[in-house]
Amino acid sequence: VEKVFPLQIKKMLTGCKSSDLGFSLLLVALLTLGTFMIGSKLQLLKSLSVRVVSLPVSLIQREDGSMEKELEELRRSRPKPPVGGDFTFSDCFYFTRRGIESIIEDEVTQRFTSEELVSWNLLTRTSNDFHYISLKLTLVYGLGIFVRYCILAPLRITLAFIGLSWLVIGTSAVGLLPNWRVKSWLSEWVHIMCYRICARGLSAAIQYHNRENKPKKGGICVANHTSPIDIVILCNDGCYAMVGQVHGGLMGVVQRAMVRCCPHVWFERAEMKDRHLVTKRLKDHVNDKTKLPILIFPEGTCVNNTSVMMFKKGSFEIGGTIYPVAIKYDLKFGDAFWNSSKYSMVSYLLRMMTSWALVCNVWYLPAMHQQEGEDAVQFANRVKSAIAHQGGLVDLQWDGGLKRAKVKATFKEQQQKKYSTLVVRDDSGSNSD
Repeated sequence: VEKVFPLQIKKMLTGCKSSDLGFSLLLVALLTLGTFMIGSKLQLLKSLSVRVVSLPVSLIQREDGSMEKELEELRRSRPKPPVGGDFTFSDCFYFTRRGIESIIEDEVTQRFTSEELVSWNLLTRTSNDFHYISLKLTLVYGLGIFVRYCILAPLRITLAFIGLSWLVIGTSAVGLLPNWRVKSWLSEWVHIMCYRICARGLSAAIQYHNRENKPKKGGICVANHTSPIDIVILCNDGCYAMVGQVHGGLMGVVQRAMVRCCPHVWFERAEMKDRHLVTKRLKDHVNDKTKLPILIFPEGTCVNNTSVMMFKKGSFEIGGTIYPVAIKYDLKFGDAFWNSSKYSMVSYLLRMMTSWALVCNVWYLPAMHQQEGEDAVQFANRVKSAIAHQGGLVDLQWDGGLKRAKVKATFKEQQQKKYSTLVVRDDSGSNSD
């Protein structure tokens, strides 16, 4: 086990409680057994000269070079024209290749589907290479189903129900108290207790790094977004003021109970469209240094924890101190990504409660401020890059809204203008329209 999963063993020995260590080691041992059986089957097929096709993690190997560098490589064998523009038919090969790559596998849509694991983790989402390995592995898989669905799932559902019920009851009771200091203390105590019960209901094993950088009151905490469970992960270590739209049903009951004892910022649907009103309410909250830090996910949608997409600039126009946080989940024990276009909230939570566990790392980054001469977009990109670097995620410039919307015309115009600066130029080297 130590040879196959050394990093997981090290994390468990340093981050897990003694009560969880036995189950964690047993789980890693089962995953190691499955990996060993799959590897043995692969070696047997190779010895029998059976052709085994292995699906790569990425179908397209993209180069990191810019448009200018790649076009320069294509034009290397072509002499530069003495006068006029700098267009050549060889440029068509660049755009044709880019178009085919995007059709086969683009950088955006693959961020909204679950990442395929290299080896099977004994969950429903199996490896593409193998469907049946051996009778032993099938028995282990069947035992895992029994443990996950018949033992763990009922306990987790019970804990989640207790946590949500106590959240509604506790926050409603605290909300009846006058606005004294004891009310604020009780509110934080109730929130943390409920979130920790819900975290236990997901069998969450969380390791927090650099706690000295935790968000402070009067600030704004921004983090990459993988699922609604991100709130449970962060609030398990401290209280935050939530920002979001008012909902109905069960979610509406929880929101109304929470806002009675804590200054959460909920907006009506019509208010969310008024950008100035939203900014004003957030500024008023940040200017009050006695209120909890605001928790915001600037991506605006859930991404599959492989990358960080464009941050909306609204969170960075408020003017408060930004506390970046990077969250990285371990897919070997369960897929935390919520594909909202495929699963409802209830079915997603059931999938999480029937997974092995929820293992993740949280890094608190040093506070960041907007620099002189830096606009909100540049500030947002700088914070995003810091989160992506710390979490080992890919830093993408694409808008997460492309999950459900078409590409804006401005994106196309940017590429057209970029290419026009290479093609349309006068003899003195200056650009023209």
